[in-house]
Amino acid sequence: MDAEARRLLWRCRRGMKELDVLLERFARRELPAASPGERRTLGRLLELPDPWLVEYLLGQAIPPDAELAQLIQRIVASVPRAMPHPAPEGASAVSPGPSPMAVVSPVVHDPAPKRRP
Repeated sequence: MDAEARRLLWRCRRGMKELDVLLERFARRELPAASPGERRTLGRLLELPDPWLVEYLLGQAIPPDAELAQLIQRIVASVPRAMPHPAPEGASAVSPGPSPMAVVSPVVHDPAPKRRP
């Protein structure tokens, strides 16, 4: 990785394990081939406060910036989903029902935080 990619990767370390894992895995996979514009967008995402990032990545809020919203979608889509476990023998396979997140209305954070110099 070049120096800019390494700096962005370092900024993915947030101090919250869940964010670290999501952001670092995505960055390691995507940064080597990322365009300058994609790198700038990731840099802008990494300027946001951790609570906002958590809400965005969990689908509880939507970034007002379309580029950031698309990047969040790419990060979330890159997360491998757990395979459903088969029902134990003799038990019926019961659907767990809708996700608790399905009933959450996304919040739009506005205005965006001021950019650091």
